[in-house]
Amino acid sequence: MHESAIAKRVLAVVLDRATAERASRVVAVRGRVAESEKLSNESLAFHFAAHALGTIAEGATLELGFTTVRVRCDACGTTYVPEHHVRICPRCNGSDGRLTGEEGVWIEGIDVQ
Repeated sequence: MHESAIAKRVLAVVLDRATAERASRVVAVRGRVAESEKLSNESLAFHFAAHALGTIAEGATLELGFTTVRVRCDACGTTYVPEHHVRICPRCNGSDGRLTGEEGVWIEGIDVQ
């Protein structure tokens, strides 16, 4: 379900930009996603397409690169990928860890007509 929320956010940004440019149609969206959990590119594209139905972004292609943000355990120094945003170190079970990068969604380009 997380992919649906991200797709909805991406679509909102895309529609705002396209409206500001007075576009009649969005053809493609390019960007990247950095998350602390594994996401499905196929699921994100599916949800984007579903949310875009009936908008000027209907039929637009979604081209997003994915990066998984890891966590570094403060207690033992282990770097790991958290499961479902839960930061429990697989080595020492410590719960004090810091993300090694920034999470977020970046829209780098929108092709419009």
